[in-house]
Amino acid sequence: MSNKDLSGVKLAIIYYSSTGTNYETAKVAASAAEESGAEVRIRKVAELAPEEAIAQNEQWKAHVEATADVPVASNDDLEWADAVLFGTPTRYGNVAAQLKQFIDGTGPLWAEGKLVDKVVAGFTSAQNPHGGQESTLLALYNSMYHWGSIIVPVGYADPANFQAGGNPYGFSITAADPEIDDNKASVIKTLTQRVLNVAASLK
Repeated sequence: MSNKDLSGVKLAIIYYSSTGTNYETAKVAASAAEESGAEVRIRKVAELAPEEAIAQNEQWKAHVEATADVPVASNDDLEWADAVLFGTPTRYGNVAAQLKQFIDGTGPLWAEGKLVDKVVAGFTSAQNPHGGQESTLLALYNSMYHWGSIIVPVGYADPANFQAGGNPYGFSITAADPEIDDNKASVIKTLTQRVLNVAASLK
């Protein structure tokens, strides 16, 4: 894949992760973007679950504490970005409520046309291989169609996607097997690079 000059491209990675699977994906994407010369912001969306529920799950509680210093996403991050990677676990084959609430709060930007031509892609996770990853990504993109954004899928541009057990709509991972091996990392990097290249072309 031929890379463009990405030094002026701004990428926001906006995600929700309860136990860390999507956060790990976000970090790999951020590293790939920074190596390409892009400016990167990693932002988590606000947590909606009550503290009592989080406290009852040791892995969830540990992840919340470990990422306490990650800034919370705002509409300013979307306005700043040329490209956005959204990450969410699947919830019944749909976008997690935490990320959905963030997206639902973008009305002011949408009304001013500030989301038009944002380059976007998604990544997701589910507990098992057929747990709703593909439908979650497709559901995520429904909002982006309304924004007038440009959706960039990973497709099978990277042959590693066959070995990674992913799908053509975006990067996906199984939370029961969360280790990001070389194949998975390659697909994350390919998706990130495609998004950045399209954003650079638009700039």
